[in-house]
Amino acid sequence: MAVYTEISDDELEAFIAEYDIGAVVSCKGIAEGVENSNYLLSTTGGTYILTLYEKRVARTDLPYFLGLMDHLAARGIACPTPIHGRDGAALRAIAGRPAAVVSFLKGLWVRRPTVAHCSALGEALAALHLAGRDFRLARANDLGMAGWRKLHDDVAARAHEVEAGLAGEVAAELETLASTWPRDLPIGVIHADLFPDNVFFLDDRLSGLIDFYFACNDFLAYDLAVCLNAWCFEPTGEFNATKARALIAAYRKSRPLDPAELDALPILARGSALRFLLTRLYDWLHHVEGALVKPKDPLEYARKLRFHRGVAGPAAYGVA
Repeated sequence: MAVYTEISDDELEAFIAEYDIGAVVSCKGIAEGVENSNYLLSTTGGTYILTLYEKRVARTDLPYFLGLMDHLAARGIACPTPIHGRDGAALRAIAGRPAAVVSFLKGLWVRRPTVAHCSALGEALAALHLAGRDFRLARANDLGMAGWRKLHDDVAARAHEVEAGLAGEVAAELETLASTWPRDLPIGVIHADLFPDNVFFLDDRLSGLIDFYFACNDFLAYDLAVCLNAWCFEPTGEFNATKARALIAAYRKSRPLDPAELDALPILARGSALRFLLTRLYDWLHHVEGALVKPKDPLEYARKLRFHRGVAGPAAYGVA
């Protein structure tokens, strides 16, 4: 979450008047994340999140994202629920941007995930995948292989500013992944961005999942690989196989993994690490001056990619 677009008081009051959620009490920008402009909105009717969609979020994708949150919430997944206006529409516009109001989830994200947190995440991720099986809309992953190539083309000329030789390393990795990427794994709705700051806990109980604006239809095991990268490395850079084992074991209790999915985990983890290396690199090199957001270090994911490159099989992730 972040703030790129400012809203005037008059714009906000006119926008909120289209809902039955009361009058505006306060509206404060949220300075986390990198994709959209987000505000913590308080009204006389409650607390909400107001999101203005920016950058990589295409307006044509918004019915998928908002519909998915409605769908998942109806099936018991704790996630933000879009608030529909008096006319029944959840998607509107403010300050020249597509926008929506969603329910506010209580909880905090954990800065130092424990094994127990990883286990709870695995259980929640499997529940999300199962709940998404009958979602009627579909969306391709625009940050798959084709998206990685485009991002590389956009950053290759300046990647040396971050680390010497990085562009060449990424180009070689793209070629390797293109020739080894799985072709026939189970596909379904995935979150695709389930980092710790998108998972809330209350008293060590997982209380909700947020930020579904990269959700798409792709390999279910790729979502697990994203979580391995986001949750199972220590701040000092070491991979924690105990956390990975807990994450995968909890997931498998609800949704067993095919042997092919287990075998593919190292290559999927490499692809996930490359995806976040590239998007972080792009944001680092194209930082919007004055935006209420700090770009994240792309080299964190270069190091993770190098770890996965040296992995021989799923046993490295604690999988027997």
